[in-house]
Amino acid sequence: MNQKKWDLKGCLLPIITPFTEDFKIDEKGLRDLIEYMLKEQAAAAIVPCGTTGESPTLTHEEHLDVIKITVDAVNGRVPVIAGTGSNSTAEAVYMTKAAAELGVDGTLQVGPYYNKPSQEGMLRHFEEIAKATELPIIVYNIPGRTARNIEPDTVIKLSEIDTIVGLKDASGDLTQTMKILQATLPSNFHVYSGEDALTFSLLCLGGHGAVAAVGHVVGKEIDQMVKFVGAGETEKARNIHYKTLDVVNALFVEPNPTPVKQALTWMGQPAGPVRLPLVPMTDKGREVLRKALVDLGKI
Repeated sequence: MNQKKWDLKGCLLPIITPFTEDFKIDEKGLRDLIEYMLKEQAAAAIVPCGTTGESPTLTHEEHLDVIKITVDAVNGRVPVIAGTGSNSTAEAVYMTKAAAELGVDGTLQVGPYYNKPSQEGMLRHFEEIAKATELPIIVYNIPGRTARNIEPDTVIKLSEIDTIVGLKDASGDLTQTMKILQATLPSNFHVYSGEDALTFSLLCLGGHGAVAAVGHVVGKEIDQMVKFVGAGETEKARNIHYKTLDVVNALFVEPNPTPVKQALTWMGQPAGPVRLPLVPMTDKGREVLRKALVDLGKI
């Protein structure tokens, strides 16, 4: 599949990894949660093993188990886009090939973190992954976590590679996003919001959807927002944006995915605890989150 055939819009759901109380993967919980996200939250794709899935705390075996379970549970109803990125190019290639064998439809590749490579190093990292697989790749830029921005010129160069089909943009810099959109909109390169409070703004600038942790709670609303902007009904989309904004902000009042897991627990969905070094929410954070969810009628 190349980028000229890629046409995925809406809310791509970076699903949490439910754990049991003894911190093991909750397979039944994951399967049940996938059903909920597809049927109740209008997920356009399921994205296992991203940051929201607590991938830094998963062993390689667990990582691949979560992907395998997800592919089986989704059963072709929507694309499965597995997080297989790493700050080691060789490891990212290995995990991507392994995910391909499990039947995923694409991969999400985070910018190399901690190493702080140059832009040339970034370019070569993603080129090596693209050469190793025919799977569509969404590049993930989140400099707040990786300590290195993938600059617009680098993204634009990467967009020329057939199998690099999109960008999850969590830069928080709309000026940067506009430069990328201006250069890539004539092609079929897809730009997805990765900064959930900026999804409406990015859509209005020409974005294609969101890879949204908040989709666990307001996925249906994000799907509607994408459709309204696509139809030119920006006022309706803006109303959804402001209606859900307090919940979106509250879901990041403490490190992701801790508030998402707490919200799902209150909503009666499987989530379980977070693994160290993440810890349960503070009383103050829980109060902020609960109020926002109650006000929106989610609990």
